[in-house]
Amino acid sequence: MKTTRRLAATALVGVTALTLSACGGGDADTDAGGTTTSGEGATLRLALNQTEEHPSFIALDNFGERLEEATDGRYSIDVYPNETLGAQQEALQLVSDGTVDMAIVSGTQLENLNEDFLVFNLPQVFDSVEHQMRVIHDEEIVGDLYSSLEESNNVTVLGGFTQGTRSVYTTDAPVETPEDLAGKKLRVQESDLHIAMAEAMGASATPMAFGELYTGLQSGVVDAAENNEVSYFTQKHYEVAPYFSNTNHLVGLDYLVINTDVLEGMSPEDREAFDAEWTAAHEEHTDLWQTATEDAIAQAEAGGATFTDVDTEAFRSVLEPLAEEFITNETQQALYDAARAAAE
Repeated sequence: MKTTRRLAATALVGVTALTLSACGGGDADTDAGGTTTSGEGATLRLALNQTEEHPSFIALDNFGERLEEATDGRYSIDVYPNETLGAQQEALQLVSDGTVDMAIVSGTQLENLNEDFLVFNLPQVFDSVEHQMRVIHDEEIVGDLYSSLEESNNVTVLGGFTQGTRSVYTTDAPVETPEDLAGKKLRVQESDLHIAMAEAMGASATPMAFGELYTGLQSGVVDAAENNEVSYFTQKHYEVAPYFSNTNHLVGLDYLVINTDVLEGMSPEDREAFDAEWTAAHEEHTDLWQTATEDAIAQAEAGGATFTDVDTEAFRSVLEPLAEEFITNETQQALYDAARAAAE
């Protein structure tokens, strides 16, 4: 199955440049939404930027297997990992066009289409992964937000996967208060919000591509970075920045999006099965992420990293004002207030 998927991905990328409706004959066809169909059912194509070992791939692959069983073969899912179908921005456009059925995309990508998604990218809006999952799968809170792209982009947001809590790690000494970051060059994503976040924590914000970060830390171009424990370990950043400080300033978020026509084309029975198996998928992912985080911490410590607790209130006090700075309308304020009210 996975070998077939990799071979098919190359063909699919080429086909996207052609008119899908021109395909005809044979045992397989493509419906109006771009979904591959055959006598055995419809196969939904899902774009992912992670590897086959990542919790996101595992949970989504299992989602597809359960969906096929639950619908008696009427629907299945093929997950294309490693950006095989393009980076997230391209994958999102392909979902909108109907060339690809589903994709995992970051909150920043959706923020580019509707600025109200910014609220869930704010630092301190979520206290934990558990808090985040409660909010982003609460229909009363997110229902209007998740349907907001349907008319303009033909995209429906289904929910999300956590990226885990993000913390600061440094090359020379642990960080316990924002004052400890004074003068340090902190790598951030190229985002006005992330730049402001770094500066609020006392650092000098230094936007840099993620793929350049190991060398940047090693050479002293940057003194610090911020990310979750899984990325910290898998990217071997602990080798050059061994001081991981548990600032927990942000809980990252990926969304699962689907072409609206594809979703609305499901029968009530299949839609019920789809929703149930998606719920099982994001719950499984959260469990997998917790295990992966624990393993990453243990292995990073074995490799020489140290994990330090910080003055949580000190960081909260400098980060909370960012909400007032970046929230610009009543809808965003309502989302923020609802999210904070859901905290335990």
